[in-house]
Order: sequence, then C-alpha cells, then structure tokens
Amino acid sequence: MASPQRSANMTIMVRAAEKAGKALVRDFGELEKLQVTKKGIGDFVTQADYKSEKIIFDELSKARPDFSFLMEEGGKRVGKNPDYEWVIDPVDGTTNFMHGIPFWAISIGLVHKGRPVAGVVFNPITDEMYWAERGQGAYMNAERLRVSGRINLEDTVVVAHEHYPGRVHVGLKRAEYKAIKTHVGNTRVFGCTSLELCYVAAGKADAYADRGAESVGFRRGHADRPGSGRIHHHHRRRQG
Repeated sequence: MASPQRSANMTIMVRAAEKAGKALVRDFGELEKLQVTKKGIGDFVTQADYKSEKIIFDELSKARPDFSFLMEEGGKRVGKNPDYEWVIDPVDGTTNFMHGIPFWAISIGLVHKGRPVAGVVFNPITDEMYWAERGQGAYMNAERLRVSGRINLEDTVVVAHEHYPGRVHVGLKRAEYKAIKTHVGNTRVFGCTSLELCYVAAGKADAYADRGAESVGFRRGHADRPGSGRIHHHHRRRQG
C-alpha cells in the first residue's frame, strides 16, 4: 500500500514533533531530575514542557518565519502573516508524564484564517504519529483511520470527563456523566485529550464527551482531526 502524501506544512509539523519527542523521551526516562513548578490545581508544568515548546517553536519558525503562534506556555505571538497560526501543546497529558504513565503526546495544529487545516498528535513512547489535513482524511503513521461502526450504545466505549474541583469550568456535570454512563457499555478517562480524540478517530473509542476547554486545547483538538467523521460529536443519542 502506497504511503499517503503529506504537504510541505505537514512534513514540517511531523519533523518538529519528532525532534521534540526525542528530547521528551530522554526526560521521561529521568523524571527525578526534572524541575517542577505549580501551574494550577492538578495542573503541573515541567522544564520538559518548556524545552519541548522551544524545540517546536524553533523548528516551525525556521521553516515558516512569518506565521503566528498560539502556545500552551509561551502564549500568542503575532507574525507578519497572521492568516496562518501554529497552535502548540508541547506536552498534553502532563500529569501522566509526571507520574511515569506513557500516555501523553505532543500536539501541533495549523489554522488558516481561523479555520483548522492540519494537525499532528505524536506519542513518542509508542511512535504513533496521528496526523490529518483538511479534505485528506486522518492517519496514524501510514494507516488510514476509520471511526467505529458500532451503532448500539450498549456496545460502545465513551471517553467521558466528569467535572471535579480543580477543573474550573471544565467537565461534565454529574447528572450528565451519569446519564452517559447509564446508556453506554463503558466509560474511560486516559488523561490526554488529544490522544483520546485520536482514539475516537481510530475507532478504538466510540465517542468523546466533555464540557469547556482552554483555548489552546480546544483549537488544537479541532485542528488535529479534520475529516474524521463523528469525532466532533460529544455523544450519540439512543434511537427510538
């Protein structure tokens, strides 16, 4: 099977993610040496976070010096060509990273005039590179992704995030969470939103349900998976 063709911008994004991934894997193996600062309740940022973001920023800036940036740590930087904006989360799933759980990812999106056009989500531990370009479908490495074909709610697995103290304005209300849990086969929370959404695109999970999002995470989540069908649906309603 022929490998899918990537645009020049996608090639740049993949290379930046791979380079940052190498540095993060080294840090992941030496967690005791990391310098940690508190960023919010249940939300930690490490020096690895900053290092990863700098690597990605440098790589993308070198290739596309006029593009703007919206970054998890560095905030917004307006370039000479503000029509294009890179959206970066250098380590999505920071809590997993800090606890040695190998379920975290580097996430990079590209937005053109406010419209998500491309994105990558890379788990360097498993070497799984999820990537998509608008109108071209979604892939994991060279494999085309397909959403789940399950139609009976009792057979489904739904990634559902319940609100808890520390997730300000984020998460399903208890009644909403219970309603979903009652009607589906199982619910799961893996601790890395970008990979959770990719699991829906790949058909490993059937739906994703949450409320609210920080700006970088929200825009990144939509940029990373254009063309992946039901992935933007929060949950499916019971028929009949």
